[in-house]
Amino acid sequence: MSKLLASAAIAVSVLASSTTFAAEKTVTLAVKNMYCADCPFIVRKSLEAVPGVSKAVVSYKDKTAVVTYDDTRADVAALTRATTQAGYPSAPRS
Repeated sequence: MSKLLASAAIAVSVLASSTTFAAEKTVTLAVKNMYCADCPFIVRKSLEAVPGVSKAVVSYKDKTAVVTYDDTRADVAALTRATTQAGYPSAPRS
């Protein structure tokens, strides 16, 4: 029984340690081609479809998307690829 508990404790610690390396990051993307009120909805949906994205707030007025994501599951390249494939090229805002 003690071997089973020790094995379980090791398994839990290994799983917990892998999640400690995950970091939630936020990036602001400059988004092109947004010309109507529906565009931010399409951009937001394309970003939310990327695995690891927890939040996407798109501003038609500012032509930006503020994206919060898990950097172990997504990266900026995946985010810009998603908006570009939806017809709205983007790049990190300087």
